[in-house]
Amino acid sequence: MLAGCLIEPPVLAQAPPPAGAETQPVSEEEQAMALLLDLQRFTLASGDELRRELASAGQAVTRGRTEANRVRFAVLLTMPATGASDDARALALLDSVVKGGGNSPVKQLASVLYVQVSERVRNVAEERRKTTAAQEKLDQLRAVERSLLLERNRNAGGAGGGGGGGTGR
Repeated sequence: MLAGCLIEPPVLAQAPPPAGAETQPVSEEEQAMALLLDLQRFTLASGDELRRELASAGQAVTRGRTEANRVRFAVLLTMPATGASDDARALALLDSVVKGGGNSPVKQLASVLYVQVSERVRNVAEERRKTTAAQEKLDQLRAVERSLLLERNRNAGGAGGGGGGGTGR
């Protein structure tokens, strides 16, 4: 049905219109498409570029708390290469978009991203729990090993020079 159709991405990063000129409102679909293009661009960006994007996105959210600005900023907050990874803040931003009224394409994207980030946070917490449990078991094994070595040293020292039966470890 759509075979052979090529969808041209909207060009939203244009020079500002001349003073006094009327601006056309950007449709929700165009906002979502521009956001997807930005997210794709972020996956290829260097750490320095991502840090600049993060600063820019933070300023954009401060200037205009649009859904697209919040989603863009949230995604950048989840990227470790920015050096400012903050999944909790990203989830809060995405949650504010998802819980807003309506069902725009940007809200739908925010909903998908919210589920993915939530799942990642849950997986990280689970891995931390497993790591902590494994470390506790290792510490217990080391304590048992130390007590066995101490017991062996006490027995070897009090045996009066008899070295029979040892394994030589």
